[in-house]
Amino acid sequence: MKKEKVAIIGSGLIGRSWAMLFAGVGYQVTIYDIIPEIVEKALKETKLELESVEKQGTIRGTLRAAEQFACIRGTDNLKDAVTDAIYVQECVPERLDIKKKLYGELDGLVGPNTILASSTSTFMPSLFSEDMKHRAQVLVAHPVNPPYYVPLVEIVPAPWTKPEYTTKARELMTEIGQKPVTLSRQIEGFALNRIQYAILNETWRLVADGILSVKDIDVVMSEGLGMRYAFLGPLETAHLNAEGMLNYCDRYCNTIYAVSETMGPTPRMEGKVAEQVAKEMEEMVPIDKLPERRAWRDACLTKLAQLKKTL
Repeated sequence: MKKEKVAIIGSGLIGRSWAMLFAGVGYQVTIYDIIPEIVEKALKETKLELESVEKQGTIRGTLRAAEQFACIRGTDNLKDAVTDAIYVQECVPERLDIKKKLYGELDGLVGPNTILASSTSTFMPSLFSEDMKHRAQVLVAHPVNPPYYVPLVEIVPAPWTKPEYTTKARELMTEIGQKPVTLSRQIEGFALNRIQYAILNETWRLVADGILSVKDIDVVMSEGLGMRYAFLGPLETAHLNAEGMLNYCDRYCNTIYAVSETMGPTPRMEGKVAEQVAKEMEEMVPIDKLPERRAWRDACLTKLAQLKKTL
């Protein structure tokens, strides 16, 4: 076990996942939330989840469940949570006003060596750190939901983030078993969501144009693209689908460009098409079955991660 302290601000699913990941390698973790009862509930749920993944043989980290939970405590006092922490992972709701207020409070509580990282998937770090005294220590460490089962973390600096904090954040992510990527600068949507939105936009157009049903579109990904993308990125996929990347470009660049030109404007996900997609999705997965389906998803992700480790 380690002596260094990590603070998790927000005790929801994302915050609890972060706490488990840091405790997995022995960091002393403090979970903060604004109401004592919420903190207590989060600790109970974290303990149960650690016991569950240990029983299933899918626990992450180097320590047993009881040892990991012994590294985690909770508080409803923000100063208590962040004092002496080497790293703070913020997981509050996706509202800019809430984040600005929180980072203003953190600015008066931390010293020059604490990394302040946000789990945001929406806001560039400059939007909530510009007026801070410690703004050079602020960055985004955006996980994929659920972070305990999907290891990608996007590290995104603000224009004023010092490189040493970005480097240290990446080292910490690697240490706790995540797979970090570092953006050279902040950009709307970061990388994952820009790619995800491109896929969503085209699937939406295919539904709107009556080309495919919602179920068949998802089959294109789950039984096609997704199978290889679980192991390879799109660029290596292209590299392997020809005699190297330059050969792929020679063969397909004109076709890719021509097809892309037909894709049309970016759709708005609203109105009759949204109702149609929702109706078909609820036929596939009824709303009351969402928790069950999420549990199935997490089990599949765990098995996939275990398989990838053996390859």
